[in-house]
Amino acid sequence: MSQPTKLRVAIQRHPGNDDIPLPAYQSEHAAAMDIHAAVTETVVIQPGKIEKIPAGFSMAVPVGYEAQIRPRSGLATKYGITLPNSPGTIDADYRGPIIVALINLGQEPFEITRGMRIAQMLITPVPQVEWEEVADLGQTARGAGGFGHTGH
Repeated sequence: MSQPTKLRVAIQRHPGNDDIPLPAYQSEHAAAMDIHAAVTETVVIQPGKIEKIPAGFSMAVPVGYEAQIRPRSGLATKYGITLPNSPGTIDADYRGPIIVALINLGQEPFEITRGMRIAQMLITPVPQVEWEEVADLGQTARGAGGFGHTGH
């Protein structure tokens, strides 16, 4: 089996963040890279609150791609720390700082410390859609069944 082609993405560290790792895969076949917190001091996220956490870099996502920011499963299942806009999208024309919005759905305050892995980022192709308006969409077995039509 051949290795997939690697996509080159321009990335720029923000000043004062040389100690913060760039996004990186944590295992050989990981789909997403972990993003680290570039906070200058500990941030406490109170239950039910949202905090914007800097990642310490900007990047140039190639045209035809997006970067998706997703929760880390361990933080979500153990502490209720997730993203209010999951997945968050970073478009190919955005060049500003990467900031991760985190929400605490848990019962206890949660501390975000410098360098902590706070989210995952997946860079994936996205086609530009061209609509074709039609009179009939055709039939399927499912039809118009939505929201729980197959059971619980």
